[in-house]
Amino acid sequence: MTRTTITLPEDLLRRLRRIAAEEDTSIASLVREAVERKLETHRPSPRSLGIGESGHSDTARRSGLERPEPRAWR
Repeated sequence: MTRTTITLPEDLLRRLRRIAAEEDTSIASLVREAVERKLETHRPSPRSLGIGESGHSDTARRSGLERPEPRAWR
């Protein structure tokens, strides 16, 4: 296993310590279990998501404003 360091808010660490004591386990074990659960349910976004992004959020409204005036048929 590889050792890593995480930074937690005091209240979260306090709760982790309490649960670890109640379950007679280590904080590291609880963190590993939580990370495993998160990774099991994680679904990456499709690579194509945002591929056609124009940078404008009002594209439908703008398209009507930028149309040329219709010309009469001869």
